[in-house]
Amino acid sequence: MASTETGARSASGGPHDLAGLEAGLDALDAVRVERTPFGKVLLHKVLPPVTAVVLVLVVWKLLVVAEVTDDYKLPDPSAVWHSLRELWLRGTLLDIVWTSVSRGLLGFVAALALGTPLGLLVARVKFVRAALGPVLSGLQSLPSVAWVPAAVIWLGITDGAMYAVILLGAVPSIANGLVSGIDQVPPLYLRAGRTLGATGLRGARHVLLPAALPGYIAGLKQGWAFSWRSLMAAELIASSPDLGLGLGQYLENARTDSDMPGVLLGIILILFVGIAIDLAVFSPLERRVLRTRGLAAAAR
Repeated sequence: MASTETGARSASGGPHDLAGLEAGLDALDAVRVERTPFGKVLLHKVLPPVTAVVLVLVVWKLLVVAEVTDDYKLPDPSAVWHSLRELWLRGTLLDIVWTSVSRGLLGFVAALALGTPLGLLVARVKFVRAALGPVLSGLQSLPSVAWVPAAVIWLGITDGAMYAVILLGAVPSIANGLVSGIDQVPPLYLRAGRTLGATGLRGARHVLLPAALPGYIAGLKQGWAFSWRSLMAAELIASSPDLGLGLGQYLENARTDSDMPGVLLGIILILFVGIAIDLAVFSPLERRVLRTRGLAAAAR
């Protein structure tokens, strides 16, 4: 009888075994966020893009020196630098960039406010999904430039036309990203939320949206890309002095003047703004979400 009780105690484990098990589970759940050394950041984050930029400049310079084409088609990098310096000295560089960036950010915020509830509605209501799901997918594949003529006819060459083009380009991407994220939420999460009383709007806020966050952020990144591309298309086509000088209009003015260094400068500035917004806003947000889910290695 005593040997049976001893075997049962050894099989079930004592208090020390349970404490060790709990400590092991806590260690598995804990996410260690270590600060990356500055030298490693320079080596893995800064050096590769800087090397790529230097390589592009070297190839560009070699093509100019080899005279593969006329200089009015492919100007020297120093000519583009001179155009940039001229804008800076005149005090118009930051104004040009800010005119476009402010429009793009404001349009993206409006698209976020419309696309998020629309995505929730499409994801959770079967009839709405059957009716609007294909439409959203079709709108997402439609080039944003196709909306510019219609927006100009509807609203004239105004800021309203610019924002309309941004909304029509970005809202479908944000909504579809949220729908995709919600589709990947395990049903167990929703059942657990309902058991705890998180239903309706509370369930969407505390269970559905946090669980769908990775897909939602991917939709936001794509929505910003569509916003920026839509705005540049609108500024290129619907240019007017009343709208102020943005990057798209600056690019169109340089083309009209056959100013190839100005054209290349406009392209570089548009590319720079798109990359800067992604690095300053969406990449840190994505890393934070991955870290909260225990994917610290993927977030580095």
